[in-house]
Amino acid sequence: MSIQFQTEKHSDKEIFANLNPWLTAWFKHKFEGFTEPQKYAILNVHRKENTLVTAPTGSGKTLSAFSGVLSELITLAEQGELKDTVYCIYISPLRALSNDIQVNLNEPLEEIEKAAGKIGKKFGIRVGVRTGDTLQSERAKQSKKPPHILVTTPESLAILLNSPKFREHFKNTQWVIIDEIHALAENKRGVHLSLSLERLQRIQPNICRIGLSATIEPLEEIAKYLAGKENEKNWRDCKIVDARFEKTLDLQVISPLPDLINVSSEQVQKALYETLHDLIQAHKTTLIFTNTRSATERVVDHLKEKYPGKYLGKIGAHHSSVSRSKRLEIEQRLKKGELKVVVCSTSLELGIDIGFIDLVILLGSPKSIARALQRVGRSGHKLHDTIKGKIIVMDRDDLIECAVLAKQAKEHKIDKIHIPTQAMDVLAQHIYGIAIGEKILVTELFELIKKSYCYEKITLHELEEILSYLSGEYTSLEVRHVYAKIWWDKETGMIGKRGKLARVIYMTNIGTIPDEAKINVKIGSEVIGHIDEPFLERMKKGDVFVLGGDKYQFLYARGMTIQVKAEEVRPPTIPNWVSEMLPLSFDLANEIQRFRTLMEEKFKGKKTKKEILEFIHTYLYCDGKTGNAIYQYFFEQFHYSKIPNTHLLLVEQVKENSGNQLIFHSLYGRRVNDVLSRTFGWLLSKLMHKDLAVTINDNGFILSTDKGGMQFEGMINAFKSEKNLHYVMERAIENSEILKRRFRHCATRSLMILRTYRGRTKSVGRQHMSSHLLLSAVKQLDENFSILQEAKREVLKDSMDLENAEKVQDWIKSGKLKIEILQTDVPSPFAFNLVARGRSDLIKMEGRLEFVKRMHAQVLEKIKEKGNQTTNTQ
Repeated sequence: MSIQFQTEKHSDKEIFANLNPWLTAWFKHKFEGFTEPQKYAILNVHRKENTLVTAPTGSGKTLSAFSGVLSELITLAEQGELKDTVYCIYISPLRALSNDIQVNLNEPLEEIEKAAGKIGKKFGIRVGVRTGDTLQSERAKQSKKPPHILVTTPESLAILLNSPKFREHFKNTQWVIIDEIHALAENKRGVHLSLSLERLQRIQPNICRIGLSATIEPLEEIAKYLAGKENEKNWRDCKIVDARFEKTLDLQVISPLPDLINVSSEQVQKALYETLHDLIQAHKTTLIFTNTRSATERVVDHLKEKYPGKYLGKIGAHHSSVSRSKRLEIEQRLKKGELKVVVCSTSLELGIDIGFIDLVILLGSPKSIARALQRVGRSGHKLHDTIKGKIIVMDRDDLIECAVLAKQAKEHKIDKIHIPTQAMDVLAQHIYGIAIGEKILVTELFELIKKSYCYEKITLHELEEILSYLSGEYTSLEVRHVYAKIWWDKETGMIGKRGKLARVIYMTNIGTIPDEAKINVKIGSEVIGHIDEPFLERMKKGDVFVLGGDKYQFLYARGMTIQVKAEEVRPPTIPNWVSEMLPLSFDLANEIQRFRTLMEEKFKGKKTKKEILEFIHTYLYCDGKTGNAIYQYFFEQFHYSKIPNTHLLLVEQVKENSGNQLIFHSLYGRRVNDVLSRTFGWLLSKLMHKDLAVTINDNGFILSTDKGGMQFEGMINAFKSEKNLHYVMERAIENSEILKRRFRHCATRSLMILRTYRGRTKSVGRQHMSSHLLLSAVKQLDENFSILQEAKREVLKDSMDLENAEKVQDWIKSGKLKIEILQTDVPSPFAFNLVARGRSDLIKMEGRLEFVKRMHAQVLEKIKEKGNQTTNTQ
């Protein structure tokens, strides 16, 4: 049993010889020939071999999966052997994708049916969609007469697995196709799906699994996730069709201004929108990606305002806060070619059919190579089109980040995704579903669960902990309305459902996506505004943020309300956009660090400006303007301070009138910096016996305190000697808002808290109050309670990145990464953005630019004083 890369490519003649003649005729009429992914994959599906197909949008992935399926169904229909059963299940992360697929499948079927009808033949192959939007009448029809190809979502599949009538239709299922598998695998929806697939395979052992994905890495792990385990030692066979780089990539980094420092906000805005307008007008249809919903709306408004008449009725905004009907309208108009430009955040990353796009613009860094390729891959939708993308950058950190990103993309180096494992809340939900469907031996259940990639390392003890909770062994939790959901007979080793309402409770509370709501912000009894719940997750007592132009200090949260007080002196510690921003991937961060190391070597080796510029142009494939800007940035950093890199973690101590700051140049991405900043902050606060303010971004973090010395050496020694970073972080997040909120999510997924019961839906506020009481009860009961441990795991390993933070700690302990502290009055150039963005809510863009300009002028003056000004003109 093995995971293998597919090396055998089949000719068109060979593929046509294996397909049904009716499908062959249709294919020859519609297309010139098979695409690369199809030449590798179609016969795999025909032979029912598990296959992962990874290729860009518009390369024929969908038909590579469905051709073999349609061929066999037509053959069965011709032979009069087509039964009323589900032969193929297509699973998509988006309902919109499900509707697209139904339309795209019905087209060939209708055309083939029409051709066959001319000689009196009728096939009657049915395609049906089953999602949360499916009408009750349609669901009833499907139960009696199911579609041969079922198009659904992970949540709806889980519901169908527990529907006694529909479950029977899965006994003859031969294929399951998972589209956009990369978008599912990296979150708990994917964990949930992995268990559903094992339950499906238990019903039909010979099912064939097909995964379709855009550019992704690591392929072997995704293939294992798709296929699951045959037994304790071996993975099921799975072939990998790697056609990720079949299309030509034209990716360019653009800076609208040659100087990103000595400019006014008016110049920045003018240059940005002139650049956007020129690019849009030079192409037929343009798709613009921003990194936040607010930026999406802002770009649309500014383009309409600055170019009246040019975009009237020809521009649209598409993001998750736009109503579903409006999003659908935008998609349809885009497909028909009625829109010149659409601006979106992340909502159009996945493969919804939006027709022809000839240019994709990314406003700012997409933070990962895979995401960049996914986004720009929306252009060049046809087979031989070039993928064309422009990344527009507005500051020097973004410039370097995107230049390195573009280099990696062109060299086909992709950052790895994180697949969550051992999620005990999802497991509890599935065990309840399994128990409702049948009585089962715990040993058999254990064997079933371990076949999932996400639970291959689960121990019997961990499973029994979940069974103890589900079977009501923690009787003290009944006071908090947590009752037994299953029975567990330890003598026979069997489990089964408990209660007449079990199926209804399960069906109405299934899923992994948490409910979220707005948080009220109060001073005393007065509501002064609202914030998003993910924003609150990042706060701790004493944090300062801006709301409506005024500063407030966070005091505490109670339910869906937070209490604050006005803050006059301290700057903000959390920018209001932090909850929306995408985190920089650890792999891309390391590549930027590698470039920094190479640049430091060039400057230390006293290379001339010409030699260094030649290196930048060659290494990053960039133009002269970009190369000059990058050179100048590194020149200033090197001659003013030191260049933090793979081997040096630079820490700057800045003394101000209001207190001290430690600026850590830890370019590892925000998820790792979340761990490092909390760890260093927790250790330092214990040494100093006072709370610290923490500001983080992808490039580093700042620890701030009021007047008084910083015990830096003690903090570093404590960090180096700490043997268990996991333990420190558990203590650091013990009373954090993020743990409280994530515990609510986990308690809801594991059905400790029911969102819906007897037809009544519990509001998010009521859920949170229940969670608050439940969390206190669980901590008193057992600190190792499985769902509490899962909340901590989710915070530390999914939301944050403890694993890679531990790598950084190991580098520091081994001496591979040295920490060096420098005293300075003015932060170094590499720290400008981190320092300025901490204040970006307080000062408008003009003020922030002036703030950076002042620091920059002071740095240049100090470089001049050092007598290094002549180096710049070598």
